[in-house]
Amino acid sequence: MSNPAFALAAASSAVKALLGTDPVRFYLFGEATQNTPLPYAVWQTVYGSPENLLNGVPNLDRWGVQVDAYAKTPTASRAIQDALRDAFEPTAYVVAWNGEFLESDTGLYRCSFTVEFMSPRI
Repeated sequence: MSNPAFALAAASSAVKALLGTDPVRFYLFGEATQNTPLPYAVWQTVYGSPENLLNGVPNLDRWGVQVDAYAKTPTASRAIQDALRDAFEPTAYVVAWNGEFLESDTGLYRCSFTVEFMSPRI
């Protein structure tokens, strides 16, 4: 799979201001450990499909990527969500706001959204 979520986030000065630079705390699902410094965000592919053509094989793929921003406050979580949205929207679009949550086991606030990318096949 080839979607540009991390590259776009890591290129954004607004995202880096919130999630750091060494490393940018924007992780593939399952890679953020329990002791990951706050705040941080994670991403995962939740759906995908080829963009089918009538006259040949698909030339690009559509990827739905769920993004979850974790922070100690709702305001911080929303700020991360907004920075990531702004980093993605020049080349993708948000298809769903998945909600805001207070995680009972960690006490962290989480904002979630899904963004859709179209990735050309090489």
